[in-house]
Amino acid sequence: MKRAIIILLIASLSQTIAPAQKKDQIPKVQTPPVYRGVADPNAPQDAQSLADAKWFDVFKDEQLQKLIHEALLHNYDLREAVARIDLARANLGLTRSEQFPQIYGSADVTTLGRSRDGQLTIPEPVSKGRTFGSVLLNLFTFELDTWGRLRKQTQAARADLLASEEARKAVLTTIVSVVAASYFNLRELDFELEIARRTLTSRRESLRIIALRQERGVATLLEVRQAEELVYNATETIPALERSIEQQENFLSVLVGKNPEPITRGFALTEEQMPASVPTGLPSDLLTRRPDIRAREQGLLGAGARIEVARKAYLPQISLTGFLGFESASLSDLFKPSRGVWEFVPQVTQPIFTGGRLKTNVRFTQAQRDLFLVDYERTIKKAFREVSDSLIAYRKVKEVRGQRELLVATLRDRSRLAYLRYTGGVSNLLEALDADRELFDAELSLAQVRRDELLTVVQLYKSLGGGWQ
Repeated sequence: MKRAIIILLIASLSQTIAPAQKKDQIPKVQTPPVYRGVADPNAPQDAQSLADAKWFDVFKDEQLQKLIHEALLHNYDLREAVARIDLARANLGLTRSEQFPQIYGSADVTTLGRSRDGQLTIPEPVSKGRTFGSVLLNLFTFELDTWGRLRKQTQAARADLLASEEARKAVLTTIVSVVAASYFNLRELDFELEIARRTLTSRRESLRIIALRQERGVATLLEVRQAEELVYNATETIPALERSIEQQENFLSVLVGKNPEPITRGFALTEEQMPASVPTGLPSDLLTRRPDIRAREQGLLGAGARIEVARKAYLPQISLTGFLGFESASLSDLFKPSRGVWEFVPQVTQPIFTGGRLKTNVRFTQAQRDLFLVDYERTIKKAFREVSDSLIAYRKVKEVRGQRELLVATLRDRSRLAYLRYTGGVSNLLEALDADRELFDAELSLAQVRRDELLTVVQLYKSLGGGWQ
């Protein structure tokens, strides 16, 4: 008992003299006053952001909403992220359990049979058999967390859990954006196929008319061959587009956790509804909105806690071991007070020489924290760059789309006039065929620009940290 009192006094004294630990600090990162790429940098900043909207409020296409919902239920990356959360949560429970005493119950009955003429002579009528029994509560070695080492280990494990939860949110954001982008790519391919088929029908009709003119001696065989060239070019485009469409369907099917299969369509590419405006919010809010930044922040906190764990390994460890119970050679007398047994073993362990292991471990954890710090700052800079790139792309692609629409309208009218001039005998067929070829290319290019405009909204929504709510 005297030893126990001494140990408790040491523990109380150590609590008094333990050095105060500074709280883990997240380094301050300078944020820009305004995102580069906004239409008017001098306009008042609105705290509302596009990322505050739920994904089903941003993407109005019901079929796209169904695909995103299925992906959030069955996507393999998301299921892996959830499993990592369960792993981190279990690790937190294991680490935290080390702060509490581990008490186990045990009971045993031992029966021995001895020879009467053995090492010890057993006279008559004493029985040759003996039975021993014991019932004990065992206190396995329990460390008194005098210096807070175990609490810091638990803090690090909790930071790992929070980082895993933020990583799951980052996966959600990625899944929403990838499914939306893949769906818009599919609808753009559908639109290209529609343009190719419409153009093929128009060119076949032109070929039929030119062939009739050639039969009547109005057109030449060269003009027929030129018209056939355009027909074959359009025909060649269709199988390539159909191949790309089916492959995109396969990609999207696996993305939502299904086997490759056809994808049900919703709005056409030109009917997709996007937000009327794309508010960016305050740049400083990006640090708290983007889950990948918050995941790095928790990793940084966990690394700081592990440094403290490594430093506290220099301090003495105070542990307790013991048991309490009953032991008797007669089972009927096992629980009598006189059969009680107990043992209490306080122990103090102080590192004296470890060959530099403790010092190296501190340096190792500090280097780990430095890596987390670099990754944290790099992720923030990357986030601001992604938002800026998305804003620039959104604004410029809208400008390109407007000019491309004017170009298509002009070429469509030019093609109509060129065929009228040809049938009227004013110009040759080559002029009409060139106008038709340029119109076809411009229509395909316009479809791609319309898709790119949708993709810039998707990318901006993701870069601002939306989609995980």
